[in-house]
Amino acid sequence: MNVLLIGSGGREHALAWKIKQSPQLGRLFAIPGSAAMKNLADCPAISQDDFEAISEFCGANKIELVVVGPEAPLAKGISDFLSEKGIKVFGPSQKGAMLEASKQFAKEFMYRNSIPTAAFTVLYDAALAREKIKENKRYPVVIKADGLAAGKGVRICANEGAALEAVADFMERRIFGASGSKVVMEEFLTGREASVIALVDGESFFMLPVSRDHKRLRDGDEGPNTGGMGAVCPVELEPAGLELIKKEVLQRFVDGIKKEQIPFCGVLFAGLIFTPGGPKVLEFNCRFGDPETQSIMPLVAGDLLQMLKACADKDLSGRKLEISRKTCVSVVLASGGYPENPEKGKEITGLYKVPAGALVFHAGTVKKDDGYVTGGGRVLSVTATGDSVEEARQKAYAAVEKINFEGMQYRKDIGL
Repeated sequence: MNVLLIGSGGREHALAWKIKQSPQLGRLFAIPGSAAMKNLADCPAISQDDFEAISEFCGANKIELVVVGPEAPLAKGISDFLSEKGIKVFGPSQKGAMLEASKQFAKEFMYRNSIPTAAFTVLYDAALAREKIKENKRYPVVIKADGLAAGKGVRICANEGAALEAVADFMERRIFGASGSKVVMEEFLTGREASVIALVDGESFFMLPVSRDHKRLRDGDEGPNTGGMGAVCPVELEPAGLELIKKEVLQRFVDGIKKEQIPFCGVLFAGLIFTPGGPKVLEFNCRFGDPETQSIMPLVAGDLLQMLKACADKDLSGRKLEISRKTCVSVVLASGGYPENPEKGKEITGLYKVPAGALVFHAGTVKKDDGYVTGGGRVLSVTATGDSVEEARQKAYAAVEKINFEGMQYRKDIGL
């Protein structure tokens, strides 16, 4: 079958790498794709926001499945638009994507469907937010911009001053634009975090291996929040914990979208925290995680494309996907100045010196002459597998040592 992948980042590079291995694949296209993805897919010069042009391209190239990577086109309704044209899409409807595009919508959905999560309050204007913060007696507290903010719209505030600063940034300075027009204030939960990613066809789900990403910029979980500085997969969980996730999160999610008639064919990403009272949901995303995808795809031994097509056909129930028993570690190399003001245009060296057995997925690079320069905040995801976390870490960091660009930042404790 001919497949079109929407997106251009490290997540999409990893998805293209895995889809390319499917015996069912005819041709693979990526819009807009990237220079690094051209070894795997044809990348026509079409914007991922030009739904009409994408629809025409699908018709002209006999595309049988569109796989949507990023959250932005999902939130803008690409799945609805293409589905109405008779094109099968792996990616939730615009209403389904609201579970990521609006923290308020997601939290209220969880509340209605008894999905365990932190207590919360929605604050609609800055004056009310300041009033509620001054009434709050328990710190830390979590302040979240309601809309999409590239993984950076969450502040863990240790005191009243930090909470007021978050409100000023989100609601008054609008550092994330309209995404900060309202905020969600949540209780702060403690425990180990994990990323649960499941394929959902609207009626049933299939859970992929559980991973864990590292959000903070610097070692020891210090520094500002980022989109993710690396990930490890799988995360070992007690069987009882896995069953709770399936029963209280994933099954209740599926029951909820059916009850509320939310069309949903795609990925549910549940960011979880394991509290003394059991697992609770920190956030929902409606697409493959980044950088989690880069640490999950190398462990998928079976045919991912077959599963994605089964979702689009509402035929996921009872299907299995072979998963390797190895461990994978993915380390993000970020630009100087990231996350606030990432530097661009810095020459990247050493990509051709990476040892065999390591994978390099391009997240923010630009082709220049015979090489690449930095083109974004998170530049590369360097990934390796092993029979243990330590072996995977050693291989990944051995590959990292071969790569360099001015201002390069990365954590040295991914997987620990």
